[in-house]
Amino acid sequence: MKVSQEVRGILLMNASSNIIFNFIGIFVNLYIWEHGRSIFDVTWFNLILFCTWSFSFAFGAKLLTRYSTKLLIRIIAICGAITFLLLTFLQLDNRLLWIAIIAIPIGIMWGFYAIAQNTSLSYLGKGEDFAAYFSLASLIGQAVSILNPIFFAVVIKLIGYSGSFLLMFLFVTLLMIVSFYIPNITISGEKEPLFTKFRIGQVFTYSQIRWILPSCLAAGIFLQFQGLFALLFTFSVSENKLIIALLNVGYACVTICAMLLKRKLQASDSKVLTYGMIFISVGFLITLYPIAPILVFSNLLTTIGMYYFATIWNTRQFSLIVKHTKMEQVRILIWREWFLNIARIAMLLLILTVKDFHGVIFIILMAFALFCALIIPYFSNRSETRVE
Repeated sequence: MKVSQEVRGILLMNASSNIIFNFIGIFVNLYIWEHGRSIFDVTWFNLILFCTWSFSFAFGAKLLTRYSTKLLIRIIAICGAITFLLLTFLQLDNRLLWIAIIAIPIGIMWGFYAIAQNTSLSYLGKGEDFAAYFSLASLIGQAVSILNPIFFAVVIKLIGYSGSFLLMFLFVTLLMIVSFYIPNITISGEKEPLFTKFRIGQVFTYSQIRWILPSCLAAGIFLQFQGLFALLFTFSVSENKLIIALLNVGYACVTICAMLLKRKLQASDSKVLTYGMIFISVGFLITLYPIAPILVFSNLLTTIGMYYFATIWNTRQFSLIVKHTKMEQVRILIWREWFLNIARIAMLLLILTVKDFHGVIFIILMAFALFCALIIPYFSNRSETRVE
């Protein structure tokens, strides 16, 4: 797959950030889960994270009207250092407050990273770059998902969580170094203020672009259900760090197989997206029988589906977004991120009431997430623009 030099720079940023985010996604969530095996604690952490993410995404866009993506990546590195210092040294009697304090700098990291990546990609990417980028980004993510969990599982076993948190400073430093080599993307040269003509009706002015909004709401619901419960299902199988790492390696290997299968099938994007949603739906349904092998198999199926979803869904949306002016692109990206996160936050608020994997509330939420997953292909097809 050939991509431009600038897009290779974005992939470098993606790879270095992925090491930190993969560690947080697995081991910080596990660190919180181990205290009381509480769905509420892990959900509360993710709720604060996504609320902070939503605000920081828009604030990061505002910073880009004066500075460049290089500054955002450096702020991400600083927030990473703060996060691991807090995890190492902060102790509070109020557990929910402790979780919230940990989640805030992580939310800032993710929000700034998302606006830096999305803006860079929409500015530099050409139509043919998007499919290659999202495929390569997914491959890099899976490579990190194979090596990172095993490495840190061994580290935690040898020197404990505190040692692993301090070791993460090496990767935070790496991210700071990478910030000097990424493309210098900014919207400071745009004459129009960012939040002028920012209302939904002024940003989404024709039918195809409007379909992005319900698509993001539906995607946010099923993404959050899948993302949170994939973690909790894995933690429920075992709390042994190495087994958890090996399970995540297995999910990564399955994604690589899914990528190879997609190339071999040579099916249309619409069919691949539909197949992906079917995999995810079956993965949701079989969790109604929550024994360890079934939970692992559920994660394998949803992992395959998530790969197909991420490559097709994102490629289609970015191919449409880049047809707009630079400032319009950023406005669309902000609303896109907000709609995704509004749906995620709504799902997390509902998940706060879930006590176990057997209750009626869990089944109702699963059915809702299943419905949202199945309507994604319809929304995506309605917003698709074919490039001549």
